[in-house]
Amino acid sequence: MDTIADALIRIKNGYMAFRHEVVLPYSKIVKAICVVLEKEGYITNLREIEVGKKTKFKGLQVSLVYEKKKPVLTQVKRISKPGLRVYKGHTAIPYVLNGLGIALISTPKGVMTDKQARKEGVGGEILAYVW
Repeated sequence: MDTIADALIRIKNGYMAFRHEVVLPYSKIVKAICVVLEKEGYITNLREIEVGKKTKFKGLQVSLVYEKKKPVLTQVKRISKPGLRVYKGHTAIPYVLNGLGIALISTPKGVMTDKQARKEGVGGEILAYVW
């Protein structure tokens, strides 16, 4: 099961259904992606919660952002999948919508946007495009 795609699609579906909050399954990579999305202004109020009363499963609860009653995030495209990983060097990192969107990249220095990766001169696995 692809936890990254699941989390990104839950966020996108929450926006399309005009929800104010979405609960995501917890993993370290999903939390790192949510921290980057929070810095970029796509989500707010990231916090860990316990899902279920008797079980001790963790989850992430995020608040969604709307501007003038329109979703900030309109589309998500998963690039690197479990069946086909996509890696790029820092000179070959693509621009998303000519710089209007962001690419989420998993680098040796952590998950970051395409702009940060170019600035720091590191490449890595291109996880998804968000715009």
